[in-house]
Amino acid sequence: MTRSDRTVARVLVVCMCLAGIPIPAAQAEMIATDRIETNAPSSARERLNSLFDRADVRRALESHGVDAADAKARVAALSDGEVAQLAEKFDSLPAGGDGIGSVLGVALIVFLVLLITDILGFTKVFPFTRPAK
Repeated sequence: MTRSDRTVARVLVVCMCLAGIPIPAAQAEMIATDRIETNAPSSARERLNSLFDRADVRRALESHGVDAADAKARVAALSDGEVAQLAEKFDSLPAGGDGIGSVLGVALIVFLVLLITDILGFTKVFPFTRPAK
């Protein structure tokens, strides 16, 4: 075996060993309404103002050159309809990225680039391809 084959084999062995690790199942149960604590702001204006209290939002605003106090003042100057529209837009935005989807997307792009360069004859990564002449 070549050195790269051994490295790939070792990585695959580690991945196979990690695939068998048991993951605890999620536990779910019904809860009564009186046990639910709602700390969510009641109005759209309060929800938008609570965003500016978060440290990550403050950092993002400062990176764009906007002070959080100025942003709060601008939200206070908006009409109720504009605040409701802005809050609805915030609610419709995705909450976060899909990490596994991103990794799979990058892996697919790398695979396609290597496959195309293999077919064009620039590299020899995959044994099932023949270079175009």
